[in-house]
Amino acid sequence: MNQTTYQAAKTASIVLEDHFKDLIAIALEKGEQKIASIPKRETIEVIINVAFWASLRKEEGRAPKISISFLSPEEAEEPLLFGVRLPFNTNTITKLAPGIERAGVHLGVWEENGSIYIWGTTLTIPDYCFVLDVSEPGLLVIKHRRLYGFGKYTNVAILKGDEIKIIDKQFGFAKDSPSVVTALLDLNSPCSWNNGVNVLIQLAVSMRKHQQGGILLVVPPHSSDWRKSIVHPLSYPVYPSFGSLARLMEDYVNDTTEIQWRVKLYNEVENIAGLTAVDGAMVISRDFNVYTFGAKITRKENSKTIDTIIYIEPINGDEATEKFIGEVGGTRHLSAAQFIYDQRDSLAMVASQDGHFTVFSWSETAQKVQAHRIDTLLI
Repeated sequence: MNQTTYQAAKTASIVLEDHFKDLIAIALEKGEQKIASIPKRETIEVIINVAFWASLRKEEGRAPKISISFLSPEEAEEPLLFGVRLPFNTNTITKLAPGIERAGVHLGVWEENGSIYIWGTTLTIPDYCFVLDVSEPGLLVIKHRRLYGFGKYTNVAILKGDEIKIIDKQFGFAKDSPSVVTALLDLNSPCSWNNGVNVLIQLAVSMRKHQQGGILLVVPPHSSDWRKSIVHPLSYPVYPSFGSLARLMEDYVNDTTEIQWRVKLYNEVENIAGLTAVDGAMVISRDFNVYTFGAKITRKENSKTIDTIIYIEPINGDEATEKFIGEVGGTRHLSAAQFIYDQRDSLAMVASQDGHFTVFSWSETAQKVQAHRIDTLLI
């Protein structure tokens, strides 16, 4: 085993070992098959340590972006096997990174007789497999493939320099937690209103990716009450409403060819999320019909101006706190919070240019707008 010089690796590895042990034990008790192997604490520590120092190096002027998965070649489907075992160290990772930085490609590592080695790459990993993403210099994301799921993996921890953020699922058990948050926390909750496909998560990831900032308002279908909170005339009305994504969801229910359906879903999500970069807000229904984009939010007639909200970040050690809306963000956040205050059966998702992402919803329990800060779940 390599000697650990990144101290956050020691601290995080203890919590992560327990997390994956509990996760996989529960899955096995339920009779699940093809579950990933559990990495030992020492193995997790070494993987984090090597990945962190590799993230600070550059190959031909570029910092590495790489996904490292802990699994044996036998656990992968149709793996690309290297002819020799490569040493798992910063030099090897830095050299290999340019060739495997594309989305969906995992560098396979395994441990044998106290030594970790690289055996090849794979596109398919088992459920709950330990994955470490090197996202940018000094930023590591530990995650796992969700059970039966596709698309966004479930984040477990974020390490940035000496800062460690462990995701706390307990925040998702609150009665008023929006479904997109519980789905990101992998609490077996539907990710949208009509089925378990994580369309809202895919939209959130795409909104965050374009780095222009934006607002997505999700309103009840067959209702026009949302128009009372929007400035008229609309700058970019969509008429008739754009229903390509809604029709795709119907195709999913009808069990269309899965791979083809996924490609179509990805393209439609990119198409719709791209328009959220236009100044203003996009409005879609819960069944994913697009009504307008670039819309200006206004306070509903006879409604009061919102001042405080409940702020929640699902991180171990944090707790829900009441904050003035100005403490949470700027104009986008204020207008989104006001919209939810006036349209309490809706959802607002706000992407900031700096990568922050907030979901606003109404809490019947607290009788306040609540803001879930979820960028740690989307990285």
